[in-house]
Parts: sequence; C-alpha cells; structure tokens
Amino acid sequence: MKDQISEAKKGKPLLEVEALKQYFPVKGGVFGRKVGDVKAVDGVSLTIGKGETVGLVGESGCGKSTFGKSIIRLENPTGGTIRFKGKDITSMSQAWLRPLRQDFQMVFQDPAESLDARMSVGELIAEPLVIQSMGNRKARRERVLELLDRVGLPKSAMQKFPFEFSGGQRQRIGIARALAVNPELLVLDEPVSALDVSVQAQVINLLLELQRDLGLSYLFIAHDLAVVKHISDRVSVMYLGKIVESATSEELYRNPLHAYTKALFSAIPDPDPANKKTRKMLEGEVPSPINPPEGSAFGKRINHPRYEETIGVDLTPVEYSPGHWVAPDVCCLEDEVFAKVKPESSNDASSERV
Repeated sequence: MKDQISEAKKGKPLLEVEALKQYFPVKGGVFGRKVGDVKAVDGVSLTIGKGETVGLVGESGCGKSTFGKSIIRLENPTGGTIRFKGKDITSMSQAWLRPLRQDFQMVFQDPAESLDARMSVGELIAEPLVIQSMGNRKARRERVLELLDRVGLPKSAMQKFPFEFSGGQRQRIGIARALAVNPELLVLDEPVSALDVSVQAQVINLLLELQRDLGLSYLFIAHDLAVVKHISDRVSVMYLGKIVESATSEELYRNPLHAYTKALFSAIPDPDPANKKTRKMLEGEVPSPINPPEGSAFGKRINHPRYEETIGVDLTPVEYSPGHWVAPDVCCLEDEVFAKVKPESSNDASSERV
C-alpha cells in the first residue's frame, strides 16, 4: 500500500495519507470509564495529486466522512500520518495549522446545516477572509462579488440569507465560501446527495469547471457511484473503516475485483428499463466498528466458510495490476485473482472456492 500512496496524477502528491486511524472512545459504567473504541477509520492510506479528483465510496457508516474531516484536521487523528505539500500536519497545533487552512477547505453535505442562517450570504462568504486576515473591507466585498459570479449567483444574493435560496443555490454558496481563500484542495463530503438529480448535474458541472479553471484537487466523498464515475480520476472503495479496493475510475468500473465493490456496482440504477440487471443482494449485518472482526470484515458479514483463514492475515491492499489495488481477501476474490495477490502466509493447501 505504501507504493500505492506514492502514485499521483502530476508529480509529487499534494496530499499523502498513510495508515490513518480515527478512533472514538466508548465510555460506560457509573464512572464513565473507557470500555472500548469506535474504529471509524482503521489504517487508511491515500494520495491526491495536484489537479486530481479521488473518489471515496462506500455504504453509510463506513467512515468516509470521518476520514475527510480527519485529513483536514477537523478531527485529531488517533494514528497514522497526514502530509500536505510535503509538510506533516498530523499533530500540528491549531495555532500552527490556521495559516495552512486556507490551502484546504471542506464543502459539507447539507448546506442548510453548514451555513449560519443568521448571517447574510455576503458575510458567510467573507468570513474565511476575515479569519485569515486577508484584504480590507473593500477588497473582501470585491472578492465576494467575484465568487458569486464564479458560482453562477447574482450580485443581489450578497444581501440575502441562506433560507431564501434553493438547495442547489445554497450548495453553490457553500462552494463559494470554500473557495474564498484560494484553496488547493477541497474535501467534498456528499456535496450533491441532498439535491435533485437535475440540480446535481449543475453542481457537478460547476465543480468540473472550477477544477479546470483553478487547478483544484478534490476528495469526492459519496455513495452514488454513478456520480463518482463521472467526476473522479481514481476511486477507492471503503468498508468498515478500511480501503478494500482502489484503481482508476475507468479500470474499477470495468473490472471490479472485490465482492463488496461488485455488490455496490450492481446497485447502480440502469436508465434503460429494457436492460434487465441482476442486483447482488448483500447478506448479513454490517459488523460493529466497536468490535470489528479479527479477519475479513466482509467475509464475516456474509458468513463465508473460509473466514477463519483470514484471521490474523494482513489485508492491506496489494497491487493486482498496474494501478489496481485490492485487499488479498480469500472471502471476497475469485480464485484466479486471489492466487495472484494472496499473502505468503496464506494457506496454500486449498485454493478451491466453497
């Protein structure tokens, strides 16, 4: 996986995340003592190159949003390393981190919740400039007007409040606010999931246009795989806090290897009703992140007969083909794929699928 995270679209990666962990303590008892951890993110590695879009997909609750918040230090990571433009920001204090925050910003899922209803649109967009002490009042006003025009909103929007706009317009305001300080990286957390389909297309096209004009890099977090395919250069699939497969968007959609990835892809709606599509229904319940399985999490979920073979085995993704990485999980791969990526410690006595 370390070789994987050294890949980037253009030169040295803008963002390098290695073995990131984000655990949240679980407390119980009369004295509120720690009794365990919610392992929301458990050893995730990922890179983003300059001008690149990396999609991060998975079911709700798999840790996608927590990962996004952790890499820009809205949450303090439990372990691992985060490097932004070569600088280690993993344990950097908030005081030292503040000047760097203008280089990475986040767009949240629900603009109605992320925008303060008591502030005008002009105040909302200008606030990051005030926090970073960028420009005087006149310069900030000009910047706000420029950003409103950039995201396709009229100048009159400056005096209005968020509740006066539709969901798509509010998301445009959120994007303008994130762009105010000229960031290089945007973490987009389900930015279109709360919008109508027609509005989704408008916002996606806006993001593509901004990336082309400003050279932005994106981490695009979503559960809608059709949208991710349209916007992403590379895609990583996350399950119960871990990456199980990663490849270029074209390769992953053409040749998914992991059983979980295949199940996600089978759920993508086909716009042509004449096409009969067989959906792979997932069995069992998602294991608890408080007490995750010792072996294959997905194998445990589907009660795979070879699950015991994965206990204690390192399931960190390995390279199956150039740029295509997959967890060496006997429960989730076809025989010929597993034969190519299986760990040396794996039992060679039997390779027959049950």
